[in-house]
Amino acid sequence: MEPFKNMYNEQFLERFTKDLKLVIPDFDAHGFISRVMDDNWENRELKQRCAHITTILRKFLPADYKEAIAKILELLDHIESIHPRFSEIDDKKFGLTLEYGMILDNYVEQYGLDDYETSVAAIEKITQFTSCEFVAHSFIRKYPDKMMKQMLFWSTHEHWGVRRLASEGCRPRLPWAMALPDLKKDTSPIIPILENLKNDPSRFVRLSVANNLNDIAKDNPETVIDIVKRWQGESEEVDWIIKHGCRTLLKQGNPEVMQLFGLGAVKNVSIKDFQISTPEVNVGDSLVFSFNLLNNNNQKTKIRLEYSIYYRKANGALTKKVHKISEKYYACNSTTPITRKHSFKVVTTRKFHSGLHQVAIIINGKEFEKHDFELIE
Repeated sequence: MEPFKNMYNEQFLERFTKDLKLVIPDFDAHGFISRVMDDNWENRELKQRCAHITTILRKFLPADYKEAIAKILELLDHIESIHPRFSEIDDKKFGLTLEYGMILDNYVEQYGLDDYETSVAAIEKITQFTSCEFVAHSFIRKYPDKMMKQMLFWSTHEHWGVRRLASEGCRPRLPWAMALPDLKKDTSPIIPILENLKNDPSRFVRLSVANNLNDIAKDNPETVIDIVKRWQGESEEVDWIIKHGCRTLLKQGNPEVMQLFGLGAVKNVSIKDFQISTPEVNVGDSLVFSFNLLNNNNQKTKIRLEYSIYYRKANGALTKKVHKISEKYYACNSTTPITRKHSFKVVTTRKFHSGLHQVAIIINGKEFEKHDFELIE
């Protein structure tokens, strides 16, 4: 698999400097690229490469921050005139690439934290082309009250990318981003923003609302449960938001959440003839298991069917991760054969450790008997 850091390569830097020449005709593209791709370039990881590019870029832009930002915004205007922004209707999130976004984001974060007004205006413009949630976190940390008022204002902005930032930028547990401990403790500044956005016409904005709710649920499940009770049934789109926003609570088998989504107790529902076809699994191959699902109720029953894998950690302890199979109605007095394959293909997000692992079936949040299997390097 190609390392993610390689999105910053010579071809990207040539494209980036070509765009910069639109607003700085005498921009020294060769000097910029040679200083970026120095002797340590290959050893830098993704975030290090991004920070390094930003540091070098500062030396090639006006020394005054306001003037440098003016050039960046002028660049965006030029790019828009040549390549109009993609709309979410085109099934594209933004008109610039992730590579651009991380650099511009990083520039404002590194050099603009002390110039609130200039930076907030820049963020509002930049996020219409790419995503600015990471820098928003830094500004929320430094200017919590002022910035959350700004986020609330942005939640009514005419551009969907700015409205998305209003939610995405204050997610308490945004991956890769600086933590927001104050918002983990007190979610009250977030809720009015989500209220404004729950019926947004953009599906990307609604997805961000759902992801924000899921973040909140990890620290404040009662807050999300209250929102579900208030929002449920408003519309098909809002029902999707709250269901997706409760995915962690559903995987945890939270009884109140299960009931809210019509997933009751598993009375007269059971599993039979559980079998592991691959009791020894080589890393790179798949675990294969099967069982029969018995619904002995005299009426069709809504069942959320999942399985948990207990992964072995480096210290020998087992850690649980839940995977969904299906959620649907099963016919009354029915027996349904089910076979599942679970891949142990090597990925960058998980390191496998050989030895004992376990698998168990979960029905409407209730976990059944665990079964052992061996993972082999």
